[in-house]
Amino acid sequence: MTDLIRLAWAIAAKDLRVEMRSRTAIVSAVFFAALVLAIFNFARAPGTVSQAMLAPSVLWVTFTFAAMLTFNRAFALERENAALDGLLVAPIPRGALFLGKYVANLGFVFTVEAVSFPLFVLFFNVSLGDALPSLLLVTGLATVGFVAVGTVFSAMVVRTRFADLLLPLLFLPFLVPPVIGAVQVTTRLLDGRPLSEVWGWLRLLAAYDVVFLTVCAMVFPAILDE
Repeated sequence: MTDLIRLAWAIAAKDLRVEMRSRTAIVSAVFFAALVLAIFNFARAPGTVSQAMLAPSVLWVTFTFAAMLTFNRAFALERENAALDGLLVAPIPRGALFLGKYVANLGFVFTVEAVSFPLFVLFFNVSLGDALPSLLLVTGLATVGFVAVGTVFSAMVVRTRFADLLLPLLFLPFLVPPVIGAVQVTTRLLDGRPLSEVWGWLRLLAAYDVVFLTVCAMVFPAILDE
């Protein structure tokens, strides 16, 4: 177990270092998030839909679509100069490779979300107040699950000619449960409702995380070896 964690961290650290040098995925995702928030804010006609009703949906649409930009880069770098083949023949367990890629993607998505939250407050004039810890909890629960799914699908499509097109088509249906749950919880929290009212949705997000983390870890070696 110690070797697995050490190897996984080495892979994650490599991806994080490469991204910090190029800043391609992070900068693209952050600009995309800012653009989406700005467009939804200024495109809303006054008196049609209130900001309180629109804000949670816009926030999670921003998170999920910005995350897809980072998933596209998860295995794209290894495709150059046959680096992916080098990883596959290296004496590294497939589980460590999945965990390393997953941790790196999780770091990228959390970074985008951390930058998006202040922009969300700025554009939509939302006061987080006492709801911030609960919002961070639901954000973490939702993100942990869909990042695992995105990591597996990015590995699945990396060798295809239309990877950028296939990834959203495969990934978006699996976003439905966590996004619906996260929007429902966010709406109630921003409305000042207590966390006890949304335990059902939080249990759904936790169950999604457990199920898909387990399934993704199990199927990843077979997908990578194909």
